[in-house]
Amino acid sequence: MVPAGAGTARTRRRLAGRLLGWAVVAAIWGGLALGVLLLVFAWDLPRPEEALETTRRPSVTLEAADGRLLSTSGDLYGETVRLRDVPVHLPTALLAIEDRRFREHFGLDPIGLIRAAWVNLTSGRVAQGGSTLTQQLAKNLFLTPERSFRRKVQEAMLALWLESRFTKDQLLEIYLNRVYLGGGAYGVDAAARLYFGVPARRLAVWQSAVLVGLPKAPSRYNPRANPRAAADRGAEVLRAMAATGALTEAQANAEAERIAFPPRPSRDAGWFADWINDDLAARFPGSADLTLRTTLDLRVQALVEARLEALLAGQGAAADVGQGAVVVMEAATGRVRAMAGGRDYRRSSFNRAVSARRQPGSVFKPFVYLAALEQGLSPDSTVSDGPITLGRWSPGNGSWRSRGDLPLEEALAHSVNTSAVRVLVRGGGPREAAAVARRLGLTGPFPNDATVALGTGEASLLELTAAYAAIANGGMRVVPNGIAAARAERRALPIGEPPPIRVLQADDAGAMRRMMEAVVNRGSGRAAAVPGRNVAGKTGTTQDFRDAWFVGFSGGTVIGVWLGNDDATPMDDVRGGTLPARLFHEILEGMPR
Repeated sequence: MVPAGAGTARTRRRLAGRLLGWAVVAAIWGGLALGVLLLVFAWDLPRPEEALETTRRPSVTLEAADGRLLSTSGDLYGETVRLRDVPVHLPTALLAIEDRRFREHFGLDPIGLIRAAWVNLTSGRVAQGGSTLTQQLAKNLFLTPERSFRRKVQEAMLALWLESRFTKDQLLEIYLNRVYLGGGAYGVDAAARLYFGVPARRLAVWQSAVLVGLPKAPSRYNPRANPRAAADRGAEVLRAMAATGALTEAQANAEAERIAFPPRPSRDAGWFADWINDDLAARFPGSADLTLRTTLDLRVQALVEARLEALLAGQGAAADVGQGAVVVMEAATGRVRAMAGGRDYRRSSFNRAVSARRQPGSVFKPFVYLAALEQGLSPDSTVSDGPITLGRWSPGNGSWRSRGDLPLEEALAHSVNTSAVRVLVRGGGPREAAAVARRLGLTGPFPNDATVALGTGEASLLELTAAYAAIANGGMRVVPNGIAAARAERRALPIGEPPPIRVLQADDAGAMRRMMEAVVNRGSGRAAAVPGRNVAGKTGTTQDFRDAWFVGFSGGTVIGVWLGNDDATPMDDVRGGTLPARLFHEILEGMPR
C-alpha cells in the first residue's frame, strides 16, 4: 500500500518537470524569437567601424584681409580636441544639460528612462527625454533623425557597442569632436571659431554653455541665425550647471549676463564670397579643407554698402534708379578690396558687378583714344567736333555746342561723340580699338563698326575696373583676384596669382592718365573730384539713360560704379557724371589715404 503523501509528491515532481520543460522550450523559442527580432533590427545597421570614419564635404573658410571670418561652406571641422586640452567647464556643462548619470550607466539608463516617463506622464506632454549621451552619439554618428521604434532599438544596440568599445572619456571626446553644432560646424573647436573667433581651449564658461546647448536644435539655437534663442538656451545650461553644483547660482547668473555674440560679417559681402567660390574646384583640386585669406577689406566693404544704399534710397529712388554695383580694386595687383553686386544680397544674389554684361557707353572711349595714341597722336593733337555721317549713321553730341577743332584731351574731357568717332578712324578703326580693349582685359563682344567708339559693345563692371587699373598703374594688365593666401590642413598652398604683364607703353598710359584727369578737373566727371587728391576717370551713359557709369582712380585705387535697372528700364536723366560720379566721390573720400 503506497502512502498518500508519496503520490502527491510524485505528482508534484511530474508537474515541476513539465513546467521546467515548458520553461526550457519557452526559453529556447523566446531566445530564437529574440534572435530573429534582433536580426530584423540589425540587418541594416551601419558598420560602426566604418561610420566612425569622417565622411563629409570639404570645407571652405573665407577670411577677410584682416583675418576676420567672412564665410564658410561645406562641413566645417576644427582641430581634434582632447579632454585635457579644453576647459573643465566644457564637458561639465555638457553632462549637466544632457546626461548627469553618464559615468554611472552602461549606455542605457533605466533610472533616467523611468524618471523621464514619470515626468512626461505627470505633465501630460513630452517634457523630458530618456536618451543617454551615448545614445545621442550613436544617433548622430550612425543613424538618421527618423522617429520610430525600430530606430530607437538600433540606437540602443549601437550605444551598447560604443560603451563596450570606448572608455567614458573617449566617448566624451568623440562627442565633442563630431557633434553637429549648426552653421556647417562639426565639433566644439569648429563651432568655437565660427561663433566666437576662439579655439575650444580658450572658451569662457558662458561660451561653453551656449555650445553644449546647440545639439538639441542646431538651427533654432544657432547664434548667428537666432542670437536671442541661443542666449536663452545658454542661460538654461548655466542653470543646469548650478543645479549640479558645478556653479553657484550667483556664478550662473553672472555668466548669463555675459552672453553676447560678436557682430556678423556683412551679408552683402556674399557677392564677393560667391565670386571667390566660383572656380575653387579648378584652382585647388582635391578634398582637403581650405582656409583662404581674401583681399576683402571689411571697412571698405562696409563703406561701399552704406554709400550705395544711401544713394539708392535717396537721390536714386527719386530718379528711378533701382540697382547699382561697385568694385574697389588695387591698381598694381588687381586685388579686389570691396565688391557690391547689387543693393541687397539677401533679396538678390545676382552679381551685377561680375555677371551683368551691359553696354559701357563712353567709359569705352579711353580704349579708342589709346589706339590713337599708339598710332602717334598725343593729348595735344586736334580733332574736329563737327557733325559726321558714316553710311546712314550720324552720331549726335547732345547739348555740346561745336567749337571746331579740339585737343584730344578736351574732346575726351567733355566726352564729345563726333570727336570720338574721328579718333577711332585715326586710330586704325573698330578692330584696333577692340584689340586695345581685349589687351587690357575686356572680352567683348564688340561691333565691327564705328558705333564701338560710343561703347555699343558689352562689358562687366569688374572687367572695366581691371582695364582702367592698367592705365592707372603705368600699362600693366592685371587680372582681378580676391585670394591673398591659401592653406589646406595647415599647409600653405600656391594661389596661382598671375603676374601683371605690360600691355601699354608707359608713355601712352601716362598720356591717358593726363587726359582722364582733365575729365574730372574740368570735364564731364567734375562731380567725382576730391579736394587734395589727383583723381582721373571717365563717365559713361547709354541710350535713354539705361546705364550710367563712372570708373576712375586715385593713387593706387581704382573704383568702378554702375547704376541702372535690372530690366533696363530708363532712369530719369541719370548720366555718368551725375549720381555715379557722386558715389565715386563719396567712396573715395571715405577711404583712408
